[in-house]
Amino acid sequence: MKIFTISRVILTLSLLSIRNITFSHLIRHKLFSKVNIFVVTYHLNTSFLGGGVLCKVGVVLSGCGVYDGAEIHETVITLLALDRAGCKIVMMAPNIPQMHVVNHLTGEEAKGETRNVLVESARIARGNVKDMKDVKGADLDALIFPGGFGAAKNLSNFATKGTGMEVNPEVDRLFKEMFGKKPIGLICIAPAIGAKSGEGVTLTIGTDKDTAAALETIGAKHVDKPVTDIVVDEKNKIVSTPAYMLGQRISEVATGIEKLVDQVVKMT
Repeated sequence: MKIFTISRVILTLSLLSIRNITFSHLIRHKLFSKVNIFVVTYHLNTSFLGGGVLCKVGVVLSGCGVYDGAEIHETVITLLALDRAGCKIVMMAPNIPQMHVVNHLTGEEAKGETRNVLVESARIARGNVKDMKDVKGADLDALIFPGGFGAAKNLSNFATKGTGMEVNPEVDRLFKEMFGKKPIGLICIAPAIGAKSGEGVTLTIGTDKDTAAALETIGAKHVDKPVTDIVVDEKNKIVSTPAYMLGQRISEVATGIEKLVDQVVKMT
């Protein structure tokens, strides 16, 4: 009974994300013995939700590289935060050609080059990436879209069509299968997808007036937020953060994305 009580305490602390409390702190202050801590660790790793997996989260990639695909910093921060939260990650991308290819050294379009979104996404995923058509909303507990121009060029055509945008059919399908039922995280420019595929969503891309106005024309309600903050649409289960739509430093971008991941996980 004592061990069960300790397990419940540690489990509660874990779910509340009280990160300043560690096993070493508990031992140092003689709250629990090393033996009990070992038992609690074993209990959590083997019994809690089938081997310590908190939830199964899909991460939608749009290529590899900020100017024509997924923003790499945003994607890696997302993956790291999900892994630290104990989530199983399912990376995916549509199997389609990129809108175009951009030389990331010069910022210029690489004329004549063609690349595939799924193949390019495999660079970030270390090869472990699914074709989006094979993923169903029922397979996941949550979904997160990192930003990068790929979200506005490949997953949608917001970059070229603006308020007349359309969303890739497979992206739209999966979004709608989960919308309002399971949490969806939207990072950087990815809220454009939420504005179009969702209905009456509240979100943020930061403080850019033109982009915010475009999203409101599409049908979203925009809330200005700093890079380190998030907007939570409880009704529609949408969480968004500005990331590099506003941020200048990777550390401040990470703060916002980590908050987004924490909130998405809590909503599962």
